[in-house]
Amino acid sequence: MSKSKTIKVKGSEITIIKVGKENYISITDMLKAKDGDFFISDWLRNRNTVEFLGIRESVYNPDFNYG
Repeated sequence: MSKSKTIKVKGSEITIIKVGKENYISITDMLKAKDGDFFISDWLRNRNTVEFLGIRESVYNPDFNYG
């Protein structure tokens, strides 16, 4: 079961999720704080971002369907 907390960085709330012994920081919260919602949609459409997320998922999620 995962638990989430938020931290405040320079006035913006960033979510941290704990899964087991690992902590994960929300990249989208950080991008939203820096450049707003518009930048997130552009970032997610970027080829390098999609390739990075696909590689990361294939490494950490054996059931990931890349197609």
